[in-house]
Amino acid sequence: MVAAAEGPPEFVRDIQPLLVQHCYPCHAGEAAESGLRLDIKSEAFRGGDGHGPAIVPGEPMASPLVRFARGDEPGFEMPPLEAEVPSLNDAERALLTAWVAAGADWPDGVDTATLVDRRDHWAFRRVSRPAVPVVSESDWPRGPIDAFILARLEASGLSPSPEADRRTWIRRVTLDLTGLPPTIEEVQAFVADAADGAHERVVDRLLASPRYGERYAQHWLDTVRYADTHGYEVNTERANAWPYRDWVIAALNADLSYDRFVREQLVGDAYGLDEATGFLVTAAVLLPGQIGADDASKRLARQEALSDIIINVSDTFLGLSVGCARCHDHKFDPVSQRDYYTLQAFLSGVRYEERPFFSPAAEEARERVQELTPRVEALAKELAAIEEAAKGNEAPAEPPPRVAELEAEKQRLTQQINAETARTMVFAGSFHEPDVVRLLHRGDPEQPGEELLPRSLSAFDQQLTPVALSSNASEQTRRLALADWITHPAHPLTSRVIVNRIWQWHFGTGLVESASDFGRNGTLPSHPELLDWLADWFVADGWSLKRLHREIVLSATYRQASEPVSQAAVASDADCRLLWRFPPRRLEAEAIRDSMLAVSGRLNLEMGGRGFDLFGSRGGLSGFPPIETFGPEGRRRMIYAHKIRMEKESVFGAFDCPDAGQTLARRRRSTTPIQALNLFNSPFTIDEAHAFADRVTADVAAVTAESDSEGNHDRSEQLVRRAFEVALTRLPDEEEQAAAEGVVHEHGLAMLCRVLLNTNEFLFLP
Repeated sequence: MVAAAEGPPEFVRDIQPLLVQHCYPCHAGEAAESGLRLDIKSEAFRGGDGHGPAIVPGEPMASPLVRFARGDEPGFEMPPLEAEVPSLNDAERALLTAWVAAGADWPDGVDTATLVDRRDHWAFRRVSRPAVPVVSESDWPRGPIDAFILARLEASGLSPSPEADRRTWIRRVTLDLTGLPPTIEEVQAFVADAADGAHERVVDRLLASPRYGERYAQHWLDTVRYADTHGYEVNTERANAWPYRDWVIAALNADLSYDRFVREQLVGDAYGLDEATGFLVTAAVLLPGQIGADDASKRLARQEALSDIIINVSDTFLGLSVGCARCHDHKFDPVSQRDYYTLQAFLSGVRYEERPFFSPAAEEARERVQELTPRVEALAKELAAIEEAAKGNEAPAEPPPRVAELEAEKQRLTQQINAETARTMVFAGSFHEPDVVRLLHRGDPEQPGEELLPRSLSAFDQQLTPVALSSNASEQTRRLALADWITHPAHPLTSRVIVNRIWQWHFGTGLVESASDFGRNGTLPSHPELLDWLADWFVADGWSLKRLHREIVLSATYRQASEPVSQAAVASDADCRLLWRFPPRRLEAEAIRDSMLAVSGRLNLEMGGRGFDLFGSRGGLSGFPPIETFGPEGRRRMIYAHKIRMEKESVFGAFDCPDAGQTLARRRRSTTPIQALNLFNSPFTIDEAHAFADRVTADVAAVTAESDSEGNHDRSEQLVRRAFEVALTRLPDEEEQAAAEGVVHEHGLAMLCRVLLNTNEFLFLP
């Protein structure tokens, strides 16, 4: 390509073909590298990430486009050799330079692409409640949810599956809402309940159970990456993080409205709920001793800590990956780097550290410390006096028995004081004077730019009144303003994101599969009208999570059988995104462990407090040897285990149990040999199988004492029947009965119990 014989280069004739050949392969389209697009005039002049305007009219040597094409910047030669795109020759470089020097005239209307308005995206539009669709099979829907589901099925030529039998439904809904199996007595009572409202009574009982909060708190803690250690290489214990976990459980059990649930996690200190702000600091963090002593290292560590807070807030509540804009404008969503730092300004006073805990329980602990401390001091004085008296004796004498008694009492009281003192502290948001926030070039704290003040994300200015604060706004005022903005009833994302999470936790996959990414790079909703109907109804109904659960699990959609009876549906929708049947799935690791303890009769339902140990150490560099045999404390629900970051539990960690290293919007379900080996051969399974067998034996003995007295001592039939009832809430069929009795005769009842704990029927939500 050569310049025209006369006059300056023309863009369409001379420059645009050059860009198409040499630059478009990397710098055109939505996924343009380094954020630089050369197929649209405005974007080309704006430039990409970190280099300012790409084209400075009249100044070719100030234009990165020219400098990079000429090879003037070592390491930034364009196009790079690895791109397999032909480099510009000398004549083309001269042509490009001459065009910029002449004023870089780029006529309007000649671009090869149109700039997409990234704000024009379904999830960024205001929620409006759509009309409930009219369906042909009008007797199937039990409510609006079913009408939306059925309308989509009918449009696809599919039909819903038959209703599941009552035993299947109550087992499903009990495991789903509590993470524990129903008892055979609960199943029998429901099956026999012919009165209207039987399903509703079951659901209301389950939602009123404390087990509900434990179950759904586990889902929430996955999302916010809760753990009881600090992470990174040292991974020391975070001893007082657990009050946040207990707060989540209590809030869910109390059906705290979701808008309040969000507010208290952002600014609970304003309501006397310090522990709720543990949400802000659930991520891993480098402790002071792990950060370099130089100021640059400290500034970088501070930015990493703030970044994790922003990720928690934006991913969890908004389903928006704002954290991706830390170093440059978001590649896909209308979130600029400026937006990232104005959001950071709301949160720049938050610190990761242990702080005094102000709560009724903490005040009681302080009072006990004040009560016990004088007693320890008195014991110390008494021991010192005895020691002083002993020095006057010329011949050494054995310590009087009283000394050992006093020392033991002093040690006991000291341990009690230490335990009570720990209860006066909490690892939650610790709040200080807000940092000055600056726009960091490429996210580098050593390249600060202009100071930025707290401001809500600009992409939502058309839907919500922007929130902007002055530099003298107090730290708590900033978080309150952010909470107000997130929980505004008209926010396009907040209600959509949480109703989608709840849907996912019931059906395994959300209406939007990418549950923490509602942006343009996320997945489209399978039922957009249903999502918006639920989101609008949820807010209008008072943000009640329990009522949302109730609406879903009482629907005809949820009541469907899970067996794939339609081959046409399997062929057209194998993943069951249209919900033509209930999609069965394996239980999570915690629900499997808890259910095993429940059927063995050894589940400890004590709630709250410091977590029990799954490993021989609670943090640090000494390693984490697994504990294999548990006493009553270790047989509590798994949500109460001391959660070690980046270390999976030895048996149940294989069942895709997250390590709290990153937020986890949805647990994937793998199938590996180690799962089967762990679950069948682990000491935990063997111990619980023996306890299960003891329970079954005792149950059978209690009802067969009379027949035994008459000489009938072979109780294998009754043992098998009772084992199936306890584990699977049903009786065995004839083939199962015969095979199971053979196992009992040859290997013992404990082996049968071990087998039942490993069946898919026990491990799956039906």
